[in-house]
Amino acid sequence: MKKFVTVIVILFVVILVLLFTKNMIAKIAVERGVEFATGLKLRISGLKVGVFKSRIDIDGLKLYNPKGFEDKIMVDLPDIYVDYNLPSIIKGNVHLYDIKLHLKEFVVVKNKDGEVNLDSLKVVQAQKEARDKPKAKAPDIQIDNLELKIDRVIYKDYSKGAQPSVKEFNVNIYEKYTNISNLNAVMSIIVVKALTKTTIAGLTNIDLQGLNSTVTDTLSKSTKAVTGVASKATKSVGDAGKSITESAGKIMEGLKF
Repeated sequence: MKKFVTVIVILFVVILVLLFTKNMIAKIAVERGVEFATGLKLRISGLKVGVFKSRIDIDGLKLYNPKGFEDKIMVDLPDIYVDYNLPSIIKGNVHLYDIKLHLKEFVVVKNKDGEVNLDSLKVVQAQKEARDKPKAKAPDIQIDNLELKIDRVIYKDYSKGAQPSVKEFNVNIYEKYTNISNLNAVMSIIVVKALTKTTIAGLTNIDLQGLNSTVTDTLSKSTKAVTGVASKATKSVGDAGKSITESAGKIMEGLKF
C-alpha cells in the first residue's frame, strides 16, 4: 500500500510540473511571437493550456501603442484559440494546426505631432524601407488554418486639436486562410483586411497595395510548400509517443521502494 501511495504522489507531482511548464512555455511563446511580429508590447488577461489536448485559449490580449500616443491600446483581441503540434514544437519547429483570432477593435491613431501608430508596426516599417536594406527574418512557422474575425476599426486624429476627430467603421470581417509559413504575414493580413473597407489608408498614407502584395506572395508560396506536411506531422506524433512511452518505462523500472 505504501508503494502504491508513493507512486501516486510521484505521478501527481510530475503532472503538476508538466502542466505548470506547459502554461509557462505557452505564455512566453505567445508574448514573444506577438512582440516579434509587431514590435510592440502586449498584455494577456488569461491563458489556458489544454491538459489532454494540444490547444491554447487566450483571453483579453491587448496590443499597446508606443509612447507619444494619447490612446494606450491599438488592438483589442478578446478571444484567441490555437491548436498546435506539440512534438514538432519540442523539436524546434513551430507547427500550428489552427489559429482563430477575434479582433474586437483596431484603433488607428494620428497623434498631435502627425505621427501614426501603424507606422510603429514592423510590417508597415518594412514597406517603407529601401529594397536593398536587410530585413529581419521571421521565425520558421507553419500555420495550417487561420480564421480571422474583425468587428470594428476606429480612426482618431489628434493633429488638429485637443479633441480628436473620430471615424468608426463596422467592417464585420470573417475570413479563412490556409498554409501560412511567415509569422509577419499574419500581421500583414490583419492590417490589410482591417483597413481595406475604410478610408484610413488614404488618411494615413499607409501602402495597402504593398502590404497586400506581400500577403498574396506569402500565401502563394505557403500553399506550394505545404506538400507533405501532414504526413510529416503524423510521423512526428508517432515518434514522440514512442519516445515518451519508452522514457516512462525506464523511469518506473528505476524506482526502488
